[in-house]
Amino acid sequence: MAKDDLIDVQGTVVAVHSGGLYRVQCDSGHEVLAQLSGRMRRFRIKVVPGDRVTVGVSPYDPARGIITFRAR
Repeated sequence: MAKDDLIDVQGTVVAVHSGGLYRVQCDSGHEVLAQLSGRMRRFRIKVVPGDRVTVGVSPYDPARGIITFRAR
């Protein structure tokens, strides 16, 4: 799936799980299990609980996503 096909949602990181997974509470109310995008791993951007993030969610599986941006 291309990156253009993802739906961008705003949310807050609630928990950090093992294996590089993050639980994100979206503004719309549902929770997404997300991992960091490759660019965020490459530049070693740290994400901690409480951070505001942008998550790219697949329209086929809205329970999983990719964290693409961390707000300051």
